[in-house]
This record gives sequence, C-alpha cells and structure tokens, in this order.
Amino acid sequence: MGEAMLFQRKIDRAFKKLHEESDHPEIDHFAKERKMGKMKMEDPEERRARESLPSEEYEMPELEKNDFLAMVLAALLTILPVALIVLLVIALAGYFLFM
Repeated sequence: MGEAMLFQRKIDRAFKKLHEESDHPEIDHFAKERKMGKMKMEDPEERRARESLPSEEYEMPELEKNDFLAMVLAALLTILPVALIVLLVIALAGYFLFM
C-alpha cells in the first residue's frame, strides 16, 4: 500500500503536466497535421536555403603542421586499448575452454 502512494504523487504530477500541455495547442502547431499525415514533405535543399545551412558539399578546413599526426595518435590511443582487451578476453576464453 505504501509503495502505491509513493508513486501516486509522481503519476498525478505527470497527468497534470500532460493536461496542461494539451490545453496549450501553440506548443506544437503541426501535431494534428503530422498525426493525420496531411503535412507534405519538404525538399531538403529548400530547407537548407531557407535556414541558411551549409550545403552537403563543403570545403575541408586547412590542417596545420601536426594536426594529422595528432589525429592518428588520438585514434590509436582510443582504438588500441579496446582491441587489446577484446583480444585478451578471446584468448582467455580459448585457453579456459580448450584446456
């Protein structure tokens, strides 16, 4: 009985918030249209132009002298420990299974 009362306040709060949001249709103007499937799909190029987003084709930023070396070292420091741990687990599993 005590557990139900513990969660009852949370449930009441969630329902209250749900009802408050449903009373304010300006929160989501297009919810009904999306639900009914009446909204037309927008062309991504038009959206990019309207929002002034960069196009899919963009220039690669210039790398400084040691940027490539730093990226390679960072990748190795990230990948190698994980790969070594996986190999160690496989080796230990093989050792104990076929011993």
